[in-house]
Amino acid sequence: MAYTTLSKLTERFGERMLVALTDRGAVATGTIDVAVVDSAIAGSDAMIDGYLGGRYSLPLSNTPRLIEELAEDITIWKLHVSEPDPKIEKDYTAAIRTLDRIASGTIRLDVAGVEPAGTGGTGVRITDRERPLTASNLKGFI
Repeated sequence: MAYTTLSKLTERFGERMLVALTDRGAVATGTIDVAVVDSAIAGSDAMIDGYLGGRYSLPLSNTPRLIEELAEDITIWKLHVSEPDPKIEKDYTAAIRTLDRIASGTIRLDVAGVEPAGTGGTGVRITDRERPLTASNLKGFI
């Protein structure tokens, strides 16, 4: 399940921007190249999963709005083949910082029941070796 879609990207950034970023053919068609957008979405989803995978079970049971917005920021940055404008770069950098905070546990996602199970241990675990001298093998010496 993708964290964002072409329709969400179009709603947020506008069709004109997506056409300018994706219409890369030798002859301009004036339309959004869906394959280019899908590739960028897949890349941003993989990046987000990399950050979330250490703390949450994937796939997420539902996608929080925060993750959708991060996916949009990362995807639009990935669609740029040249240097993006400062606003896009700033949003991308902020998205990566937010993912770092989610991965470290500073920011918790409101996704029920998806945190990986712990070890169940609550403290130090000691395993002692088998005792070579016991009352049964020392009969006759004691």
